[in-house]
Amino acid sequence: MEIRSSEFLRRVREVRPLVHHITNYVTVNDCANICICAGGSPVMTDGEDVADMVSISSATVVNIGTLNGRTVDSMRVAFSTASEKEIPMLLDPVGAGATPYRTETAEMLMASRPTVIKGNAGEIGVLSGLGGDVKGVDSYGSSDVASAVESLARATGSIVVATGEIDYVSDGNVTYKLENGTDMLGNVSGTGCMLSSVVGCYIGAFGRSIGAVVSAVTAFNVAAEMAVTRCDGPGTFKPALMDAMYNMDGESLDDRARYEMA
Repeated sequence: MEIRSSEFLRRVREVRPLVHHITNYVTVNDCANICICAGGSPVMTDGEDVADMVSISSATVVNIGTLNGRTVDSMRVAFSTASEKEIPMLLDPVGAGATPYRTETAEMLMASRPTVIKGNAGEIGVLSGLGGDVKGVDSYGSSDVASAVESLARATGSIVVATGEIDYVSDGNVTYKLENGTDMLGNVSGTGCMLSSVVGCYIGAFGRSIGAVVSAVTAFNVAAEMAVTRCDGPGTFKPALMDAMYNMDGESLDDRARYEMA
């Protein structure tokens, strides 16, 4: 299936989806800003108005990077509300496999059948049951990544994204291999969280669509490729990444996109 990422990019900017986030406090500002640059409108709340805010949102993004009992309760409410109202939802299972608490929380939230599960190769390997190596919040190895995304997608009904040197996206029937990106993404904290926000924008505009998810990951990685040519190192890479995402044009995106069915 051919995917024209430019068409997905154009639609996101037209719709300007409201994306609710419960994300970790290390990267919350970066997530808000990249959401704006991608064409969405971010809102961050994990308190008493979670259900009300999710109800008026186009999508909800839940990131378990900095867990505590209160935020886990809010995550549960967010996904319950989104499921009831058929609002697209994304789970970013940060650090699943590093501690039992993180793994158990991720598995509890997966039971809500999120639209998208997006993690690094180690996290997805752990959650798929095929095995992965996670230390802290970083992946240091995994089982066969293509098999892991396919297995987890079939088990959950979610579109599954595994990030790494090569990214994989699967809905359980079709799997894509994505080859855009740069090593500089690994030198800045929060780029995985930022990617989740971008994917949140795309599913907020399109709902459950593997084409939208592939296009979101591709747009982010193409922006990173552009940014790395305009920076002096990690400190200037992040603002350059936001600029590149904001200034992305559809023709450049389609020309640079590198993906294929796996």
